[in-house]
Amino acid sequence: MSTPIIAVENLSKKYIIGETIHGHGARTFRDIFDQKMKQIFSKREREQKKEETTIWALKDVSFDVNEGDVVGIIGRNGAGKSTLLKILSRITEPTEGRATLSGRVASLLEVGTGFNTELTGRENIYLNGAILGMRRAEIRKKFDEIVAFAEIEKFLDTPVKRYSSGMYVRLAFAVAAHLEPDVLVVDEVLAVGDAQFQKKCLGKMKDVSTNEGRTVMFVSHNMNAIKNLCDKTILFEHGELVLFDDTNKVVESYLGREFSTVWSQDWPSVKEAPGNNFVKLKSVALDPQVTDPDKIIDVRTPLLIECIIWNFLDNVELNLSLHLFNIEGECVFNVGTESEVFDKGLFKGICEIPGNFLNDGVYSISIMVVKDKSVCLHNFENVLSFEVQDFRENTAWFGKWPGAVRPNFVFTLEKLSSV
Repeated sequence: MSTPIIAVENLSKKYIIGETIHGHGARTFRDIFDQKMKQIFSKREREQKKEETTIWALKDVSFDVNEGDVVGIIGRNGAGKSTLLKILSRITEPTEGRATLSGRVASLLEVGTGFNTELTGRENIYLNGAILGMRRAEIRKKFDEIVAFAEIEKFLDTPVKRYSSGMYVRLAFAVAAHLEPDVLVVDEVLAVGDAQFQKKCLGKMKDVSTNEGRTVMFVSHNMNAIKNLCDKTILFEHGELVLFDDTNKVVESYLGREFSTVWSQDWPSVKEAPGNNFVKLKSVALDPQVTDPDKIIDVRTPLLIECIIWNFLDNVELNLSLHLFNIEGECVFNVGTESEVFDKGLFKGICEIPGNFLNDGVYSISIMVVKDKSVCLHNFENVLSFEVQDFRENTAWFGKWPGAVRPNFVFTLEKLSSV
């Protein structure tokens, strides 16, 4: 039996919430300044007990990956996916256990990593190749291919700090995929790019594995991308590996766990409510509450989504962003409120979804609280889930209509003249 290219044995990673970076050692002026600003920013933080909370981001994880495998990694945010990739990429060390990798590893984990922002795109290509242990001549052979794939030729000699997030990701992926790594590690960062480039990246990852025999580890919330690219998939929950099997089996298991019907949730106690020191979710509900025991909604039924949120910040500009996902993990739509200035206290958001809009299927809703139109204070994931079906009888159509949605637009038919 061949030796696996990735061997993970009893891997665990512990984080201490509240632990300072410098401990009891020397602290810089910036450290002191940041701490003082945080204290001023939120009086509530000063009133909380300074307790150290232990969180196991990974707990006793073991698996092997063979050369040429394309392995998907799925699970909710906070399940341990990104922590695993950071350990595999040697960005962080495990608390217990070990991860052994054979060969060169190229990683694309998040926007802002891997490049020196003061250097140009051209200089960063050569820098990353050198980090991977490649000679200048080897990098030069791949250079034109990288630039063409990234579509940034006009900005090649511009410092990357002036790149948009999409340009940054295009170049970062092109570098990681073309400099011949033995293992390519890719996180959800591809979601930053446009749909056409995402498709291009998925095709390149397939090519890297199928034609070049290289190994790919891919994290995504898009179940279609996982199923199209990966033969095997790992499912994480609360830092633990709960399933590693054929992709279709794992995705089916994950969606079955994630999409149990949840019509409403309520947290009367602020201490137990989900969120952080800035905002917490008090309640969220889907209306109308139908009498069907299976809680399945007819496609013609209008929906009302109401959420109540605790705000712990004074004089802050906030808005809500609501994301509706289908069972494949694709975002069907995203809608946002206008921004309003709030003081500390409760505020409510209401979103109306008209009837004859959603198609047959199972959906989940996430709600994001945004500050100053750009800063995400918290994303409350999968707070509601429900199923929509067409219950009409005596129709000639048997099956789901094509399309993500099925709006009842005005579409008329009339006779103009006789033949």
